[in-house]
Amino acid sequence: MSQYRLSEVEVGQNYKAKELDSFVSTTDVVVLSNNESQLFTDPEREYKVVDSFSGFFEHSSEDGEKYYREKQAYIVEKV
Repeated sequence: MSQYRLSEVEVGQNYKAKELDSFVSTTDVVVLSNNESQLFTDPEREYKVVDSFSGFFEHSSEDGEKYYREKQAYIVEKV
């Protein structure tokens, strides 16, 4: 799968699931998809990166607090 290795993705561009899989495997990011847990089930399915954020809030189940995480997050939609 090394031929699909991406070091970055761009908002507005389409990528195959196998490319996003490689990107997520080699980069510290979060990917949110509109087809739930099926993002990587069809390697040839295309997704469009529709938005990105430099961080997000996360709720801790340990102490009940909300924390801002500085971690790149991408929203992708099936094409």
